Amino acid sequence: MDKQSFEFTPDLIKDILIRRRWYVLVSLFAAIIAGFCMMAILPLIYEASTTILIEPQRVPENYVQSIVSEDESNRVNTITRQILSRANLEGIIKRFNVFPVAKSDAEIEYQIETLRDKITIDTEDNRQGPDAFTILVKGKNPQKIRNIANGLATSFIEQNMKFRESQAIGTSKFLEAELEATRKRLEIVEDEIKKYRKQYMGELPEQLETNLRIMERLQANLTERQQTLRDAKIRLSQLTINNVAGGVSEGSGTQSSGMNIFQLRSELESMEARYTSQHPDIIRIKKLIKDMESGDQSSENGNLSEESESYFLAGGSQAVDINREVEVTQSEIERIKSQIQNYEQRIENTPRREQELLALQRDYREIQASFSSLMSRKLEADIALSMERKQKGEQFRIIDPARIPYRPVEPNMARLFLLTLIAGLGLGFGIPLFLEYINTSFSKPDELEAAFGLPVLTVIPELITRNGLFLKKVNDISSIACAAILTLMLSIFAIMTL
Repeated sequence: MDKQSFEFTPDLIKDILIRRRWYVLVSLFAAIIAGFCMMAILPLIYEASTTILIEPQRVPENYVQSIVSEDESNRVNTITRQILSRANLEGIIKRFNVFPVAKSDAEIEYQIETLRDKITIDTEDNRQGPDAFTILVKGKNPQKIRNIANGLATSFIEQNMKFRESQAIGTSKFLEAELEATRKRLEIVEDEIKKYRKQYMGELPEQLETNLRIMERLQANLTERQQTLRDAKIRLSQLTINNVAGGVSEGSGTQSSGMNIFQLRSELESMEARYTSQHPDIIRIKKLIKDMESGDQSSENGNLSEESESYFLAGGSQAVDINREVEVTQSEIERIKSQIQNYEQRIENTPRREQELLALQRDYREIQASFSSLMSRKLEADIALSMERKQKGEQFRIIDPARIPYRPVEPNMARLFLLTLIAGLGLGFGIPLFLEYINTSFSKPDELEAAFGLPVLTVIPELITRNGLFLKKVNDISSIACAAILTLMLSIFAIMTL
């Protein structure tokens, strides 16, 4: 037979399938039997799921700001880490006897990893982040995986509540400790400022204007006292000159006593400090002193006459009063100068005190601002802690608890049925067509004419004996029965898998 002229036509395919129908039936039967074997051999894996809703904070954030916050982009990772944590899974294994009791740490780790591989976290996201997530657990025991899924959800909610409350408590305690430390620092700076003000009282910046006014008043008092001192000294000079002149004239040229000479000399020293040597009064006093030192004494003791002595005594009493006034005035002047020097020093130190005080006050303001901020945050933390304890913050709630699954998710029965059917039909149709393709015999007169180019004159039909007819009927009945059995098996297979 020429392979180049061979073509698969619908009639040819139909004829081939009828003639080689047992290949199709046997292939389908073998595929169905293999499918049943796979259903029996492959382990059935069930899946249980529980859905947890993330409820937002019930109190508006405008009134109470939660201190347990997290970036929404990290929410999924956080939830997954919490559920699949070692401590959580180990507790689930012990609670529900998921595996036999482990005898070593390595075995415990293997059990945890095995259970972790069976758990999947599926989140349902919106624009703001996940608002719900589902815990999926796979396993062979439907009741056990149901318990594991519900146990994981319950454990997660309890741990989340404890975590949020502990985080709120930790934040509150941290702020309380920081607030206490800041309060102590504030008290230390306050005490330093108090001691500084006490130590440098009178040199502080706010006292500068007062010191300047006091300086002006002291300068005025100093000027007034200096004028009083000048007036007193002038009066003392005039009194001395008058006393000396009167005593000389009344003594008839006799010299004055030692007391009057001392007064003249004192007055001379005072006037020389204020006037030049050409001043008339200085010249006059020098002349009187010279006359008194060179003149004759009226008695052996060098005393003046009684009339002259009484004249000098009267003038001496006034001189004593004036000298006392001079001494008092000079003492007041020295006191005022000392006060002026003191206030000048205060005014001079004021800029330095101002800078030092500004540094202390700047530290005080910074610490006070930090203290006020911590106080405000502490109050907010206390309110947030109360909100968490009353479960008014963000909460997790189970909205769809896990139930016992009745249909396995692995293997996929529908897929197994389709694969079995495709394999059976592929073999059933492929083998006959392939055998027909490689067959070199002729089954029709047209094939002979096409192969040799000669016309076929006659065809001798197949001679069928009684035994051959019986066998043909048996073959037809058997193929029909086999097709019926295959149809029944396919129906049962479909019911079991779909």
